[in-house]
Amino acid sequence: MKIAELLAPAAVVPQMKATGKNAALDELAEALIRAHSGLDRDAILRVLHERERLGSTGIGDGVAIPHGKLKNVDQLLLSFGRSRGGVEFDSMDGKPAHLFFLLLASEDSVGIHLKTLARISKLLKNPSIRDALLAAEDSAELYRIITEEDGKL
Repeated sequence: MKIAELLAPAAVVPQMKATGKNAALDELAEALIRAHSGLDRDAILRVLHERERLGSTGIGDGVAIPHGKLKNVDQLLLSFGRSRGGVEFDSMDGKPAHLFFLLLASEDSVGIHLKTLARISKLLKNPSIRDALLAAEDSAELYRIITEEDGKL
């Protein structure tokens, strides 16, 4: 499944205010709720914190992909955030995270959830894409870069 099919423009945060992991998760959850009304903020944060307790979703190179599964979600949901200043996210490389994709899936999804995580990871492994996202002017440009580059995968 393409990232562009999951990411609503309203779920893009061009300049995150968070400096710590909990605040970043909250900000990304709020973006998701803004794009998909009716979501339970507390439930989202609970599954994200449970997942982070298993190990950080900060994968390194300035990237974090927090994710979790919710009972009342019937489709994959995605938000994106950028922090130019960086967020301490307990990343594998010990460096702050700057680019975030938050992915929520239904509790019974397996294959599509993992394939989407792999697709996001593949997209953000490319240093030129990461640089372009960090340099983007606004949420519209961030969304355009993500959808264009995703179309090339």
